[in-house]
Amino acid sequence: MPHFSVHIREETLDGTVEPRLIAALTDAVGQVYGEGFGRLVGVDLIGVPQHRRGIGGVPTDKDAPHITFSMREAAYHLDEVPDAAARLVAAVTDATAAVLGEHVREQIVLTLAGVPEGRTGVAGAVA
Repeated sequence: MPHFSVHIREETLDGTVEPRLIAALTDAVGQVYGEGFGRLVGVDLIGVPQHRRGIGGVPTDKDAPHITFSMREAAYHLDEVPDAAARLVAAVTDATAAVLGEHVREQIVLTLAGVPEGRTGVAGAVA
């Protein structure tokens, strides 16, 4: 299952941001892989209290989302989805900035993690 983990300042999560960010991230993946792929995407929003987030060695009050997107490594190299990694980085960054505001764009850190075949499991079985 393609999955997002988003570490974001707790104070940003105000009850209205969550559904919009979840939908926007899911739609971003759909822009790259097709709308039907979106139904497979999981999203976890993990709030980090302001005093527990730092940049450059000091606490910060900036919204600086750290996003990890993981899925099977092979999906980043499909012939029918050329430049998948670059397209995902652009789409996810655009989606996040659209929800949280352009002021966060330069603070967004996105990691694309590729999981080798045979290294994921669903319902207790290797998938």
